Amino acid sequence: METGENADGRLDVTDSERTAEAGSGISDAEWQVMRVLWERAPRSSAEVAEALAGATGWHPKTVQTLLGRLVRKGCVRYRAEGTRYLYRPALSRRAAVRAEGRSFLERVFGGDARELLLHFAGEAELTPEEAAELRRLLDEQGETEGDHGREGKP
Repeated sequence: METGENADGRLDVTDSERTAEAGSGISDAEWQVMRVLWERAPRSSAEVAEALAGATGWHPKTVQTLLGRLVRKGCVRYRAEGTRYLYRPALSRRAAVRAEGRSFLERVFGGDARELLLHFAGEAELTPEEAAELRRLLDEQGETEGDHGREGKP
């Protein structure tokens, strides 16, 4: 049985709720570990350290520390296999990005998505294709909200 699972192998409700929020507390170093696990899992800590060695130069003990933090945060699960532990993500990359995005939006822009979009649209150097894609997404958003916009606002 892996950590975070009940006897039936299913996530406990409280664990799945914690997992949904877990992505917002991941440090830059932990994101690097998560990327390795999203690429291929399960992996041992030695395999994670090997995958990161060229880019980071981290000692295997550093990787073990990061994996331990990620387990405590609910982002990673592990299971014992013989004398080693195998690690795998407890949440998808998409869920982690969504949680981090929400956290960023709240911290930096006070939850104001309009302000965030205006800031990035003004700062970004978009190609014509990227600008067209952004317009298309905004047009689709407007169509799904109808003529009154979000929450009935004009």
